[in-house]
Amino acid sequence: MHYWVKASPSDFSGTLPKPRSGHSAVNIGNSKVVVFGGLVDKKFLSDIAVYDIDNKLWFQPECTGNGSDDQVGPSPRAFHIAVAIDCHMFVFGGRSGSKRMGDFWVLDTDIWQWSELTSFGDLPSPRDFAAASSFGNRKIVMYGGWDGKKWLSDVYVLDTMSLEWTELSVAGSLPPPRCGHTATMLEKRLLVYGGRGGGGPILGDLWALKGLIEEENETPGWTQLKLPGQGPSPRCGHTITSGGHYLLLFGGHGTGGWLSRYDVYHNDSIVLDRVTAQWKRLPTGNEAPSARAYHSMTCVGSRYLLFGGFDGKSTFGDLWWLVTEEDPIVKRLFSTSPNDLPQNKDLTTLNEDSNSAQEDSQGRHNAVVELGKSLGITISLSNPGLPVVGEMEDKEFLNLAYSLSEVEPSITGRVTQIEAAQALRKHWSNYNPRLIPLKELGPLLRDYQRLITHKYFTNDGPQSEFITTSLPGKDAHQFYHINSFRQLRMDDIPKLLAEYNQLLPD
Repeated sequence: MHYWVKASPSDFSGTLPKPRSGHSAVNIGNSKVVVFGGLVDKKFLSDIAVYDIDNKLWFQPECTGNGSDDQVGPSPRAFHIAVAIDCHMFVFGGRSGSKRMGDFWVLDTDIWQWSELTSFGDLPSPRDFAAASSFGNRKIVMYGGWDGKKWLSDVYVLDTMSLEWTELSVAGSLPPPRCGHTATMLEKRLLVYGGRGGGGPILGDLWALKGLIEEENETPGWTQLKLPGQGPSPRCGHTITSGGHYLLLFGGHGTGGWLSRYDVYHNDSIVLDRVTAQWKRLPTGNEAPSARAYHSMTCVGSRYLLFGGFDGKSTFGDLWWLVTEEDPIVKRLFSTSPNDLPQNKDLTTLNEDSNSAQEDSQGRHNAVVELGKSLGITISLSNPGLPVVGEMEDKEFLNLAYSLSEVEPSITGRVTQIEAAQALRKHWSNYNPRLIPLKELGPLLRDYQRLITHKYFTNDGPQSEFITTSLPGKDAHQFYHINSFRQLRMDDIPKLLAEYNQLLPD
């Protein structure tokens, strides 16, 4: 299980990078992440922001250099390629305004010096939205892009020692030309996924290119891969990041169907398992960040770091961690901090009333236990390992509620917490049990337990009908004492939703 955790000010020191999309972010070994360029509010950027992993510090280095026009570094741009080899970051192409770039730069991150490179061989044409990857710790392979007039399907290999570009002659069938795709080296193959194709359609195909490794003596050739599993929908502007035994795809945008004029932006996480060679949905225990494309995703130790992006309306500057459940920062999701969520007086009062009722019920607990003894059964009215929290304290529940499109503002023009909670409960009441996302099961189970607490443990204390339904052989409220949604089986979910619907107020 993985969790999305929004970066906290305590995670970093220094000056965070400005919001942007279409930028690049590369790992320099295990010590640094270097962010370059991008676009915000129609302004193209040329700044460098560096995350020092060991010191958890963001900083802007003062770079030196001398380009052909006496410039220190590359001109402002977005949608370029950037690839790291050792301590060097190589940058090619991109766009500034309506101009496609064909210049070639390298940044030495040990001394923060830019150098514009005079290349040799078959130079690639100026382009943006290409994709590239390193291999052999010496070479860079670049595929596709858009030159302002046509979509491209060419392959170029750069030897970073000789600075010689070579256009690779590929036999057989070729992938459709495209831009906005990803290109990732996996073992000895270059994997290309998605992008926007010639004429504008969004693609969802996966191709593998062999013949890049000279020692293998393979004839360069493309093979389209059709892998089993739950693959991603067609998209462009996504990221694919290598981590462990899998590749992680996040975000991007695609078309909303032939009836829609607008693109649909994604925030799903899909894994390409290198061992089983199949697509899998990455199980996440909470709501993902806002949908976006043209963001960056890098590995920082065992974590992934998401930064920036664009959703068709807004440019993001937020930073998010994607971590495993063992990561210590996951506990932030379950800590109570009233500053993390919108405040609402009505729900605060409701929560206080609920807490007061729970305190009153404790005084009656012993009497109920004695009643159970007289009936010859064991009655547990509370689970000390699973305290039932109020709505205001359930951050994951409220975040999910506010993310719903069904939420409508009140006459004040803002959505109260009660309105959001009611909308989420209505949303669940109409859900097909077979389609409920895994990430919603935790909040659903807690709200189910919360509704039971409100119904049976408030006002006059524990009610006799709850005791009756807790007798052996009865099915009602059978999930009240479950500690975690992971204890649920697939055939439990329809039963849970059915019981949940019975608990909802009319």
